[in-house]
Amino acid sequence: MTGRAETGQAAGHVSLRSWVAVLGGVVGCFMAGMNVHVTNASLPDVRGSLGASFEEGSWITTAYLVAEIIIIPMAGWLVSVFSMRRVLMVGTGGFVLFSIVCSMAPDINTMIVARALQGAFGGVLIPLSFQIIVSELPSSKHPFGMALFAVANNVAQAAGPSLGGWLTEAYSWRWIFYLQVPPGLLLLAAIGWATPRAPASLDKLRSGDWSGIIAMALGLSALQIMLEEGERKDWFASTVIVEAAIIAALGLAAFVLVELWQKTPFINLRLLGRYNFGLASLMQFTFGAVAFGVVFLVPNYFAEAHGYNAEQIGLTMIPYGLIQFVMSFATPKLMRWTSVRAIIILGFVVMAAGCLMNIHLDSNAAANVIVPSLVVRGIGQSFIVVALGVMAVDGLEKSELGSASGLFSTVRNVGGAIGIAVASQFVVEREKLHASRIGEAVSPFSIAFRERTIGLVRLLSRQRVDSHTALYGKSADPYRQQALAVMDKLVHHDSLLLAYSDAFLIAGISMLICALGGLLLRKRQP
Repeated sequence: MTGRAETGQAAGHVSLRSWVAVLGGVVGCFMAGMNVHVTNASLPDVRGSLGASFEEGSWITTAYLVAEIIIIPMAGWLVSVFSMRRVLMVGTGGFVLFSIVCSMAPDINTMIVARALQGAFGGVLIPLSFQIIVSELPSSKHPFGMALFAVANNVAQAAGPSLGGWLTEAYSWRWIFYLQVPPGLLLLAAIGWATPRAPASLDKLRSGDWSGIIAMALGLSALQIMLEEGERKDWFASTVIVEAAIIAALGLAAFVLVELWQKTPFINLRLLGRYNFGLASLMQFTFGAVAFGVVFLVPNYFAEAHGYNAEQIGLTMIPYGLIQFVMSFATPKLMRWTSVRAIIILGFVVMAAGCLMNIHLDSNAAANVIVPSLVVRGIGQSFIVVALGVMAVDGLEKSELGSASGLFSTVRNVGGAIGIAVASQFVVEREKLHASRIGEAVSPFSIAFRERTIGLVRLLSRQRVDSHTALYGKSADPYRQQALAVMDKLVHHDSLLLAYSDAFLIAGISMLICALGGLLLRKRQP
């Protein structure tokens, strides 16, 4: 593959086989990316069908993410041992096989094991898609390749909940896993035709960086479990979360030390010392936290604040996917007219604007407010994914691309996991704070409270009662209790809206900081 790519790059020409390999990798990236989110809207149905508790059901997502986040950094090393063709064939084949097992799972234990194995085999598809693009295409075609990569990543985020919700409502949750089979078989055919055979280097298994791999696996899996289960287990009030945090800290610290000490590490952390790659990775981490966090917040906002069902939530996410599909292909042209750095800065500014559009949410702020902001964020997100990927790999040697793709994908996923956990807990804590502050005004000594109570009692009793009877009369007791319940519900609803507004404000500020960071990036080498 490398030889063919080098010849093509020298001539500025890309062969049909190279394009098929790139497109095949993009399909694999889309499948793996969508599968993270496709079960989100369907979890209640899956739990009910399999007779699982809420906590057991949460592991349907957690198991997939834990396995995936372990495999992603290893993808480049696996290619160096077994070859690109073998890793992609085995990864795709395993992903399709365990998608079928998930769809036929008779109980929750089978489902969790199948999801973990699906994540493990599918984990190679995202970083290897990135690696194929930067190794198979000449640098002049990298913007277009990154546009394809952006479409696969971004549209998958929007398509997952939309498709999952629609299939569950229209047919059954089992169809969300059957859906993976046709593109998986197509990908196997593309890999078989377009990817050349290469000898395996099994001797690297004996001299492999196993201490680094074990430390990384322990650290990242414990971190993912901590972030996924933290809110459900009341964070550090749970010994499980405390133990996971300790294992994560020790494992990741050992991983960093081992990789920096090893002469032949399985992933080259020293790449983070490269100016543009290190800064781009930091921005990628923050971007992943905000992008994943916002994708998590929006469906929950619609469900909690406006009572949307899975199908309605899915429909609201469609414009978000469509605009990213269009803008991802428009971004390379914009990069030619301006510069990669300018598009990165513009992307973060536009995404910040999309977040800041939602800082004044109220009872009327449903799809009419959220969908336009989703469209704006989708435009910014397309700019960022395409341009930041191009900037990150600029100037790297071919031998470094495996580690670079694994690192760049990992920091985004880890950032995303942290972003989801922080966003979820942030909304919970801010809702408590706002409820407490608003509740201070709900007092019998407040004139506004007394007037509201009188109005509600009159409305509920459907009769004109005097103020004293409404506030103190025994005949009004049932209506007064209902009025208090209504006001309590209104207090929590308003505090929830304020909490979501605060979360979008923090997301917007984070994106503006990244925009300032973009000014520090060095111009792309000609």
